Amino acid sequence: MNGKLFLIPNTLGGEDTSVIPQHTAETAKAIKYFIVENERNARRYLSAIGLKGRIRELELFLIDKHERRPKYGAMLAPALAGADMGLISEAGCPSIADPGEEVVMAAHKQKIEVVPLVGPSSIMMALMGSGLNAEQFAFSAYLPIDQRKREDAISRLEAWALKTGQSQIFMETPFRNNQMLDSLLRVCQNETKLSLACDLTMKTEYIRTKAIQTWRNNPPNLHKRPCIFIVGK
Repeated sequence: MNGKLFLIPNTLGGEDTSVIPQHTAETAKAIKYFIVENERNARRYLSAIGLKGRIRELELFLIDKHERRPKYGAMLAPALAGADMGLISEAGCPSIADPGEEVVMAAHKQKIEVVPLVGPSSIMMALMGSGLNAEQFAFSAYLPIDQRKREDAISRLEAWALKTGQSQIFMETPFRNNQMLDSLLRVCQNETKLSLACDLTMKTEYIRTKAIQTWRNNPPNLHKRPCIFIVGK
């Protein structure tokens, strides 16, 4: 019988592991094989949630995002041999805006049971705290880096949000957050709502929803702060 692939949420960037549910931590403590994005970060996280003293016993398979033909199927060999495995993201929930989704698809193809576990999701937490439409929403992950293409994408997302009421959720690499905010303030209409959710679950957590015109009067500094952007009506 095949083992299972458990999807194990990570913290959202802070070191406080109290945001990880006990059941998730207990499940991880019973696993020996893990698929991860960064070995050092994964070992530090696993040690913090209760595997301290067992770290050297663990076997970690590294996701190489730059490999032309990633061998995700081969990583799942322990599960095919009957052992449970864990998939850990660098932050938040595995498979959401990270390469973990391809590991999950490989598991489905090999008839390995996939078990998502509970943990912090920046996307859902940002939407919950925004006050914007949480019945109809879409997540677009990362918008283009090029300014013109980025602002074209923002215009399209804003137009759809205003037409349908569907909240538009996206994110940016933290060191480019201020460029994203500048583009939003330059492109969007005065009354369009913008919600900023930064440093979620951390002591510096910041969630505010205001009209674009109000944000223009006093834009925050988002540099290097993990942030979710939501445009809505």
